Amino acid sequence: QVQLVESGGGLVQPGGSLRLSCSASGNGFSFWAMAWYRQFPRKQRELVAAITRDGSTNYADDVKGRFTISRDNAKNTVYLQMNNLRPEDTAVYYCKQGIQGLGSWGQGTQVSVSS
Repeated sequence: QVQLVESGGGLVQPGGSLRLSCSASGNGFSFWAMAWYRQFPRKQRELVAAITRDGSTNYADDVKGRFTISRDNAKNTVYLQMNNLRPEDTAVYYCKQGIQGLGSWGQGTQVSVSS
C-alpha cells in the first residue's frame, strides 16, 4: 500500500504563492504518473495538474500559467508550485498516485487564499 503525505498548504493573500509537496512511501515511484486534485466544499474532486513518469505535464485550464507540477524521483516527491493565487483557488488539495482510476490518495492539505 502506497502512502502519500502532503504538506505546504496554508493561508496566503491573493497574488501570493505556495508550494505543495507530496512524499510517497514504497518502491516504484519513478514508474508512476502522479496528479494533484482539489476539492471545493460540496463539490467533487477535480484534476488540477498531472505529470507522467517521463515528465510530461498537463493542467486544468484555470491554473495554466500559474501552477507548475514537478517531480523529484530521487526523493519520491511530487510538487505543485502555485503562483498568483486567487480566492477561487481556496480548496483542499490532494495528491494522487496515477492520474485517474485506481491509486492511493493523500490525506489532503488546505489552501486558503484570502486578504
